[in-house]
Amino acid sequence: MTRPIGPGAVLGVLGSGQLGRMLALEARRLGYRVHVFSPEPGSPAGQVADRELVASYDDADAVRRFAREVDVVTFEFENVPAASAAAAAEHAPVRPDGRVLHVTQERLREKSFLRQRGLPVPEFAAVSSAAEVEAALAALGCPAVLKSAAFGYDGKGQARLDHAGQAAAAFAAAGGGTCILEACVPFERELSVVAARGLDGGFAHFGAVENRHARHVLDLSIAPAPLPARVAAEAVELARELLEALDVVGVLCVELFLAPGGRLLINELAPRPHNSGHFTLDACVTSQFEQQLRAVCGLPLGSTEQLRPAAMANLLGDLWEGGEPDWPAALALPGVRLHLYGKAQPRPGRKMGHLTALAATPEDAAQRALAAREALRRYSPK
Repeated sequence: MTRPIGPGAVLGVLGSGQLGRMLALEARRLGYRVHVFSPEPGSPAGQVADRELVASYDDADAVRRFAREVDVVTFEFENVPAASAAAAAEHAPVRPDGRVLHVTQERLREKSFLRQRGLPVPEFAAVSSAAEVEAALAALGCPAVLKSAAFGYDGKGQARLDHAGQAAAAFAAAGGGTCILEACVPFERELSVVAARGLDGGFAHFGAVENRHARHVLDLSIAPAPLPARVAAEAVELARELLEALDVVGVLCVELFLAPGGRLLINELAPRPHNSGHFTLDACVTSQFEQQLRAVCGLPLGSTEQLRPAAMANLLGDLWEGGEPDWPAALALPGVRLHLYGKAQPRPGRKMGHLTALAATPEDAAQRALAAREALRRYSPK
């Protein structure tokens, strides 16, 4: 049996954004040292880590140097090349395994994996030319969504097609190459389940969360999602099945559509903590980040009990356009917690932080989170 990697050891994180930052903070609280691998200096995770190694994710030799100095490697960003994960694995255990990256970082590969296992996904087709897009549209019908196959998130690399005349322009905008065309789903809600699997095969989950998006970016998450018990249980079972099928050791987020009639369809997978799970930092006994640490270090998974209903509202760089947000006004509201990611330059659409609100009911928490964010717009002088 593999021995646990206990406090005092060095956690290596491939990736250095806000997810790595929150993971590093949780790891340091538990007594671990943290090294992060970052393509740029002064990253959100690097600011709070013990060491930040700056190099390209494609630099396999740098990845090997990084892995030689840590006890276990995980990642906070699934677009790390699978070859780099393999290079790290020459010197330290990598959890989740790089094979999980291989499946989940390419949309066509991911959807094919799901379909081969009989899991519910929207209808889709692989396309490699404008002519193939037109042919697939004829089969799937309009509207549909064309997505680049690789390295997409937050709506990047995708476009909606309402008629075949848009095929050529959409294919060119996606950058050519292999793409995936998906039938649009008339969903009632977007959901996610963040769950974890331990080294011993143990399973834990944070329940189904409702997600509301704006401009293809997550805007608000509400936990627990207001769902019939059957649907909530089915969402969790899909997450369990996926963690086991992929042999994940760590955290996985399953993004889902709730279609009419209570049918669930899997949209995307993220083999890491997820934006929709940020509420766990303030509302649960164990956060998704501590759970990731526990899983990859071979420790027992922690309790996922949610202590109060919660909602999370993202803070994008747009909030800074008129000046410094009014932090005191938001923090004056009861039950509101502020998390900022240490990013120096706010830009429209850039995730700068989030607010979590706790309340007696999920809807009350959602209203409080939105009210707190709106209060930020009453700008204070810098």
